[in-house]
Amino acid sequence: MAKVEIKAPIVEEISECIKDAQSMVVVDYRGLTVEQDTQLCKSLREAGVTYKVYKNTFITRAIKGTDFESLTQYLEGPTAIAVSKDDATAPARVIANFAKTAEALEIKGGVVEGVLYDAKGMGTIASIPSREELLSRLLGSFKSPITNFARVINQVAEKGGAAACESAAPANEEAPAAEAPAETPAE
Repeated sequence: MAKVEIKAPIVEEISECIKDAQSMVVVDYRGLTVEQDTQLCKSLREAGVTYKVYKNTFITRAIKGTDFESLTQYLEGPTAIAVSKDDATAPARVIANFAKTAEALEIKGGVVEGVLYDAKGMGTIASIPSREELLSRLLGSFKSPITNFARVINQVAEKGGAAACESAAPANEEAPAAEAPAETPAE
């Protein structure tokens, strides 16, 4: 078998992985223990992210002509890629959180929705909450005023309604005096 026949399926595998992907993060995994690497793979899999180690030449061939081609500058040394088709921030978020406990893990760079980011930029991307979390926050902000209004109405009803609230007004408060009819000038 020629070398090209051996390499072609791997390049095709990478191409298929990044097809329709929203983001791709390039990672230097040097120094991770087997246990740490296994835990990282598990965390990424749970977030719906594909994570795999490939040779830089294979990655370069697969990303040529795609939105991810700008990542070529980061393909030096041992490289792993994390790709997400659903949540654009998931790879950066999971890797950045994991890197807090495993200092050896380093984000080299990434592309999120067609935009290239360096390691610092990917750190900023990692701080963005997931889509589901943002939607739940939005729903909570819509729900809060309605909940507060319902609570007030419930308290009024528990006290006997609006009539009970009026009769409970302090005795020293007088009702506003009715206005006297205006005098008409005599002709």
